[in-house]
Amino acid sequence: MKYASIAILLLAVCLGCGTPGIPLPPSLELPEPVQDLRASRKGDKVHLAWTVPRETTDRTTLRVRHLGPTRICRSLKLGMTQCTDKAGEVDTAPLVSVSEAAAKAKAAAATKPNSLPGKPVPVVANASDTLPHELETRNPTGFMNYAVEVLNTRGRSAGFSNQVQVPLAPTLPPPDDLAGTVTADGIVLTFTAVLPENETPELRHSYRVYRKEQGTATPVMVGEIAFSASPRAQLLDQSFQWQKTYQYWVTAVTMVLRNGKSSARVEGDNSAPITVFANDVFPPAVPTSLQAVFSGVGQQPSVDLTWAPNSDPDLAGYNVYRREENGAWTRLNPALVPTPAYRDSNVAAGRTYSYAVTALDTHGNESVRSPESSETVPGGP
Repeated sequence: MKYASIAILLLAVCLGCGTPGIPLPPSLELPEPVQDLRASRKGDKVHLAWTVPRETTDRTTLRVRHLGPTRICRSLKLGMTQCTDKAGEVDTAPLVSVSEAAAKAKAAAATKPNSLPGKPVPVVANASDTLPHELETRNPTGFMNYAVEVLNTRGRSAGFSNQVQVPLAPTLPPPDDLAGTVTADGIVLTFTAVLPENETPELRHSYRVYRKEQGTATPVMVGEIAFSASPRAQLLDQSFQWQKTYQYWVTAVTMVLRNGKSSARVEGDNSAPITVFANDVFPPAVPTSLQAVFSGVGQQPSVDLTWAPNSDPDLAGYNVYRREENGAWTRLNPALVPTPAYRDSNVAAGRTYSYAVTALDTHGNESVRSPESSETVPGGP
């Protein structure tokens, strides 16, 4: 009985091993549609970027050998369903191959030779398109719509990406006479604006001034000048630092109005940059309201000096000068005086002293002497 039960069990196991499973359909190797297409515009150039899909619509890893080109599609109508206007194609397979090779090399160097990362590294693709000038002129308040379509090697896709818009508004050319002058108040930037030939009521124009410190990569917008009837424009930059070198450039901006409100802004091309060295050769303001008062009753004779404080932001301190009658000026302080007050204790009875004060900044620039103030020390023969 025991052996019969074992035989029946073995037979059941064998029969179960031979039962075929449910057949799965072959994968179509269709790349998932792009979900993060983004667009920006500079001048008449549209810059597109997106993440290359790494999975198929079957939720399997997309093999590089099955990844075909990516179509760049555009249309004046939102919600395109066909790529009737193809702006170009991008071959993203080499980008993915390089990314996979780098990931494998990194994993092999960090852990075991055969280990692979569990999650693919995102690969970002880029493309650019030039807007036709006739479209900008014919439809200045309209928009161009973009989408990308990732194909497999059979030329099939799972559909369009998300669709993005860029304004068709024409941009003005940049000025060609940008100049910068260093003054005590700041760097004065001047240029001649290019007036539009035929202004569209729904468009407004302005100019943005940018600055970048030498040796850095991040630009800073110094300011924006609204368009006016006068072509001559000027901007004062006071946010820089002395003794540093900067590059400046200007770009025109077109603003699209809808119902009286801004709906989009487009930057034009940059002007040729200019280089400005912010060399501080400008002395602080001359000190004012200097007063000299004798102070010696019941104490050592001295002359106390006070004056109005200097408000220059780069003030380092003051120098105090003295002379007798028509003699030469002599500096009294061995080190800079930090506050607007000073006591001269090296005085003699019966003598008259004249005083003047100068201000110095952190770069060693010294103002001219203040109006003098005189005081006579009582006593003497």
